[in-house]
Amino acid sequence: MTSPALDVLRRVFGYASFRGEQQAIIEQIAGGGDALVLMPTGAGKSLCYQIPALLRAGTGIVVSPLIALMQDQVAALQQLGVDAQYLNSSQDAATQREVERRLAAGELKLLYVAPERLLTERCLDQLGRIPLALFAIDEAHCVSQWGHDFRPEYRQLTILHERFADVPRIALTATADAPTRKEILERLNLGAARQFVSSFDRPNIFYRVVEKDNARRQLADFLGAHSGESGIVYCLSRKKVEDTAAWLVGQGICALPYHAGMDASARSVNQRRFLREDSIVMTATIAFGMGIDKPDVRFVAHLDLPKSLEGYYQETGRAGRDGLPAEAWMCYGLGDVVALNQFIAQSESGEERKRAERAKLDALLAYAETIGCRRQRLLGYFGEIFAAPCGNCDNCTNPPLSFDGSILAQKALSCVFRSGQRYGVGHLVNILRGEDDERVRALGHDSLSTFGIGAELDARQWRSVFRQLVAMRLLATDTEGYGVLRLMPASRAALRGEAEVTLRRPADRSERRSARKSHRGERARQSLQVAPHETGLWDTLRATRAHLARQQGVPAYVIFHDATLLQMLRARPQTQNELGAISGIGAAKLARYGEVFLEVLRN
Repeated sequence: MTSPALDVLRRVFGYASFRGEQQAIIEQIAGGGDALVLMPTGAGKSLCYQIPALLRAGTGIVVSPLIALMQDQVAALQQLGVDAQYLNSSQDAATQREVERRLAAGELKLLYVAPERLLTERCLDQLGRIPLALFAIDEAHCVSQWGHDFRPEYRQLTILHERFADVPRIALTATADAPTRKEILERLNLGAARQFVSSFDRPNIFYRVVEKDNARRQLADFLGAHSGESGIVYCLSRKKVEDTAAWLVGQGICALPYHAGMDASARSVNQRRFLREDSIVMTATIAFGMGIDKPDVRFVAHLDLPKSLEGYYQETGRAGRDGLPAEAWMCYGLGDVVALNQFIAQSESGEERKRAERAKLDALLAYAETIGCRRQRLLGYFGEIFAAPCGNCDNCTNPPLSFDGSILAQKALSCVFRSGQRYGVGHLVNILRGEDDERVRALGHDSLSTFGIGAELDARQWRSVFRQLVAMRLLATDTEGYGVLRLMPASRAALRGEAEVTLRRPADRSERRSARKSHRGERARQSLQVAPHETGLWDTLRATRAHLARQQGVPAYVIFHDATLLQMLRARPQTQNELGAISGIGAAKLARYGEVFLEVLRN
């Protein structure tokens, strides 16, 4: 006998079975219990509150921090025949009054609101007069003051427990380590909630980190392997966002900028274009991304080091939400570490917060410089053991060579010590290589015992050594952010030869050129693997979807995801029953679009 939840999943959403712990979560909420759900992006978090809202009497209230996310999720639900609406500042007064009338009349199954609106006395009074199915608090990590997306209004949501004690609550996030989960439970008064912690793994994402060497050329090579695909390029500063977007446009790539310093209407236009058009590259600061529901983002690139592994995980998680192949690419150098340390030092945070941010940066450096499986290192940070190398990251597919670098480490550390721990990597490399440099001579550093003892490596290889020593906490950049390198307590044993230092062998120039050519040819890894003889039908299916989306003013993926179109392409259904068996086609969409797509497939 089919359970009510499974019946809704199949009939409304068009999926044959639940994934992971979805069913257990749904039964917990549908039965009136509370839950904290930690589930990676793309794993189906929204179903965990949408289905209970359809099963329970009353209206489900979804607390969501972003207007764009509300609009897209409501549009998707309406396509499924679900009575859903949102209330936010994008609506005029008449529209808001009509939504409130429908809410009071019990006509809505789901209502999306921002936390700021929900917390007004007027809104709380309105909710107090109607039957409520549940409260869903999305992006619940925003409650954490230590998080990268802290929003103070989230902390006031404990009022839901105080005023609506009998209404079940579900808090959901894709990014929360153990301390953050503890804080969510405390701040939202969810102490009795059942916790569901899924694997953090995103198996469809290929992770790659490259050392910065003409970053624009490296980005162009990377994007060449993703021609015609949608993606996001993250930069650390607003100016770099603008400059990079303009440069990409000059390279013939449809790129748009997004950062908090832009006019709000311009940001909104660019975000809407990214969501609703194909093949757009959004160049952005981290102001862009939270709540972006676009499933067909095929890559996320970082032109600078992000601030933490939590931020990196959430930002890269915006790729491949549809479960199809995607890539997370990061290009970084020691200058990024210096810049981030400067941000931390100049921030107005207290010393406890600064120490926490430096620890997060150290963890990110260890990930960037690891010679092991990146997925194991990333998941390990969140407390998850990944038993074997993943086979889907750069270190697994092209294992770096490692060697006993103790002598090189001694040379580098000794150079830092003998020059007085007052100089950056560029000057130190000139000393080690014995360069005829005016500043080296002026400071008398050509007479140091370390002058010229490192001529066997080129400058780029030495910079790689220094980066690895920083990642190992044998060296640290100064807290003021000027790029000065200084010794750490662990340096003593390495200098004395009492501790072996294992280094990754830095690539020489010919190897770097070969790697760039290889990456240009890796399109097959990231593509949707549409065969040449399928291209015509694939393009027609996508064009049909785009036409329907434009007619209704909604993103194309609200009609059907790429994964659903791929199944149509492969299965070639010829009848309504056959088309209805495709994953992602529920009863409402079958009735609405079935004949349109069947005509394409038959022809």
